[in-house]
Amino acid sequence: QGQLVASGGDSVQAGGSLRLSCVSSEYITCPGLPRTNWYRQAPGKEREFVSSIDGDGTTTTADSVMGRFTISQDKAKTTVYLQMNSLIPEDTAMYNCRRTSVNCDYWSQGTQVTVSS
Repeated sequence: QGQLVASGGDSVQAGGSLRLSCVSSEYITCPGLPRTNWYRQAPGKEREFVSSIDGDGTTTTADSVMGRFTISQDKAKTTVYLQMNSLIPEDTAMYNCRRTSVNCDYWSQGTQVTVSS
């Protein structure tokens, strides 16, 4: 059964770093060059786009995290990483990843990131 698993969330102090991982199981078969997106949702707020990476390596990053967060993927393109540096309390949220392509749309469960001041 196809599965997308997000992990790496934790509680850190402001200024700290975390690396989130989004692992795609072998049963997920997305045609072409699938895109993997990271989203986050803080309590009482709408879901927010964070960053994405296409199968060809093209990346897009939200202005709110530009310069602090970096998205990357491994050579097999089964794992996508979100390196988060210089974390601030406003980064506190539940983070999810999503893999999309033609007739392909998988969501992970959430991984909680909490940043204290």
